[in-house]
Amino acid sequence: MSSIDTTTDNALPRFFRVRQHFASREIKDLGAAVVDTLDRAGLQDKIRADQSVAIAAGSRGIADIDAVVRAVVNYVQAIGAQPFIVPAMGSHGGATAAGQTKVLASLGITAESMGCPIQSSMETVVVGSTDQSVPVHFDKAASGADHVIVINRIKPHTRLVGDIESGVIKMLMIGLGKHRGAFSYHQAFANYDYRLDRIASEVVPVIIKNMPITLGLAIVEDAFDRIAHVEAIEPENLFRQEPRLLVRAREMMARLPFEQADLLIVDQIGKEISGTGMDTNIVGRKANDRAAAADEFPKIREIFVRALTKKTNGNATGIGIAEYCRSQLARDMNLEMTRINCITSGHVSAGAVPLHFESDREVLHAALPQARDPTPAGAKWIWIRDTLHLATVACSEAYLSAAGSRDDLEVIASPRPLAFDEAGNLKAVD
Repeated sequence: MSSIDTTTDNALPRFFRVRQHFASREIKDLGAAVVDTLDRAGLQDKIRADQSVAIAAGSRGIADIDAVVRAVVNYVQAIGAQPFIVPAMGSHGGATAAGQTKVLASLGITAESMGCPIQSSMETVVVGSTDQSVPVHFDKAASGADHVIVINRIKPHTRLVGDIESGVIKMLMIGLGKHRGAFSYHQAFANYDYRLDRIASEVVPVIIKNMPITLGLAIVEDAFDRIAHVEAIEPENLFRQEPRLLVRAREMMARLPFEQADLLIVDQIGKEISGTGMDTNIVGRKANDRAAAADEFPKIREIFVRALTKKTNGNATGIGIAEYCRSQLARDMNLEMTRINCITSGHVSAGAVPLHFESDREVLHAALPQARDPTPAGAKWIWIRDTLHLATVACSEAYLSAAGSRDDLEVIASPRPLAFDEAGNLKAVD
């Protein structure tokens, strides 16, 4: 039985701030890059004046997604065609047309800002089925257009594995499949070993054969959550080009500064940050909500989430990945929205409410004895804003020596005691 006193604030570790030296590859003139990409793809020769063009958008967390969509809209309008935007986000927004329009608005995508209509509906048409009789659903409004352009980011998925994860292919299936399609595919994933490439090889050819898919616009971001690459993909080349872009996305992805931690403190989670609220690729819990796989890093023993983002509108999907949260977060949950998202995605445990306390101080004192070395100098804790913003993080003093010996890390503030406000909640580390 340990004699270490973990009940006073003096027992908590001191924290220092560290800057990670990621490479910045941000495209400075995003509008020009999109136009150049569409020109090189010959889009002006594929679309005729007065034709209708459905532009599928809606993946949250993409930097400047509104600027990308607006550039595509402007390009189509310059041809003389008639663009409209369809939300391509499966069951997000509470699986309602109004909810999905609201999600688009939170991204800066409205009829007024884009200069074209938004046609939001949960209605789909069935365009075929897979070899295992899974029905292939597709957004009804988009199905009636002369052309469909699909915009999405290529990145590692929070649960799916394989050569194809999150990207244009996934949006064709799940985003444009709306609630019905998303539910069908997620229920079928276990039969395909959670490999999107396996089920996609059956679904996407059906979509391409029967729907007017003209082009995919793939986005890759750097470690600072900025768009670093934009690439047009012809429908017939999706299965060749997406795996290459996924490799590139992995190489540029941000990461935590250390591969082992007793506790990860996360200020906020939300659907605009990741489909699971916090990116499981970052926290090392892709296959298991509670622990990293043998070959998976980082290995985080426990996670504490402090709050939901405003933009998530109460959708707390992913909170079940954490061991602790604030009680206020539990009260802020929109239970119906969270239920729908978790059940549709087949990830029911992602909505489970962890142990919660009224204040950060109570959580930290509960977590401290769980550390391998529950002393101020020994507890290994990392504190981040969220899994999208990792350039600057706070770390407990146990990491100080290691941080000082690495070229990719810069210590920018010396260790200081944690400070709390009158409610017992953390103040930012200076």
